[in-house]
Amino acid sequence: MFFILSKTAAFLLLPSNILIVLGLLGVALLATRFKRAGLALVVASLMLLAVLGFLPLGGMLANKLESRFPPWDPTHGAPDGIVVLGGGIASTLSNEYGDPVLTGDGGRITAIAKLARAYPNARIVYSNGDASLFPTGQTDGKYLYLLLDSFGIPRERVLLEDKARNTFENAVFSKELVKPKPGERWLLVTSAQHMPRAVGCFRQAGFEVEAYPVAWRTRPRGRSTFGGALSGGLNTLDLATHEWIGLIVYRLTGKTSALLPAP
Repeated sequence: MFFILSKTAAFLLLPSNILIVLGLLGVALLATRFKRAGLALVVASLMLLAVLGFLPLGGMLANKLESRFPPWDPTHGAPDGIVVLGGGIASTLSNEYGDPVLTGDGGRITAIAKLARAYPNARIVYSNGDASLFPTGQTDGKYLYLLLDSFGIPRERVLLEDKARNTFENAVFSKELVKPKPGERWLLVTSAQHMPRAVGCFRQAGFEVEAYPVAWRTRPRGRSTFGGALSGGLNTLDLATHEWIGLIVYRLTGKTSALLPAP
């Protein structure tokens, strides 16, 4: 039930979706006796879409999350293991074209190649199941292995965890799979914006990890990299809102160790 509700709410609570729905409601009211209210809704939704798209609010919210955990310091020594969270491969497009297609979180995938070469003795786990609301049974494993082949990384270097549908399950199932021993050092690789929630879930599951953030979307001081396009600004805001809502919901349901986990 939590999984279904989280996927539904994630769609309905995005700022751009809310404003579009309000605008459509206003258009519908134009044909009724509530024409003035409908016109007000249409104008308000258009103005808010423009304001939220062009102002740096999304970048500020995103940067607050992305700057929470600094880049990992390799001088601390080699890790014993590495957990990489899925999301870097566009499964649907990959299936359509028969070739791996990376998403904006593709830094999670390229980090595997970098870390596998740098730490040949480290165990590596890629955690990603079918997270769609209507499961297709398809996961990233097939395309991850094709990418590993192109990177020159043996497939056996990366162990697949293919049951997790959300971040908390990433933590629980990864821990069950690798059974980390006391004193071992494990890296957690995920997008910088997603790192606070991910670390909180792993801590709650009793799996101590060190943050290895990748795939930043904002520059220092909260400046976004969307290039001034309205759609880019709204996308930045939607992604940041998704993460902030996720942090709140996960904390209220006991799935993270803190509202905004820190190093």
